[in-house]
Amino acid sequence: MKIEHVALNVAQPVAMAAWYVEHLGMRAVRSMDTEPYTHFLADSGGTVMVEIYTNPPDRVPDYAGMDPLLLHLAFVSDSPEVDKRALLAAGATLVEEVHAEDGSHLVMLRDPWGLPIQLCRRGIPMILS
Repeated sequence: MKIEHVALNVAQPVAMAAWYVEHLGMRAVRSMDTEPYTHFLADSGGTVMVEIYTNPPDRVPDYAGMDPLLLHLAFVSDSPEVDKRALLAAGATLVEEVHAEDGSHLVMLRDPWGLPIQLCRRGIPMILS
């Protein structure tokens, strides 16, 4: 089987979807203009989607209060330093940056709503295409 999507209940799905499209290169595949404002966002490779919605609003997890290792979205980045600067300028906040012994460069950020996002340039690829 292949993963189609991961779903996240968020407070502001319309604004969040627009930010992910503009700053993370995602593409809106399907979206709703009425509650629960569901948006399916595909990655740049068109192979994985993230579903964001608000349903019900009072059950949105406290992403900003969670340790980023509990939940985060990880994106492949050819240039984590450049992408980090662009995302910081767009309202993200830096959590941690790691340069691993295997040559990996990992940058953990939080989007403007507190959801952790990670930029990954692996020294040793984890999945070969």
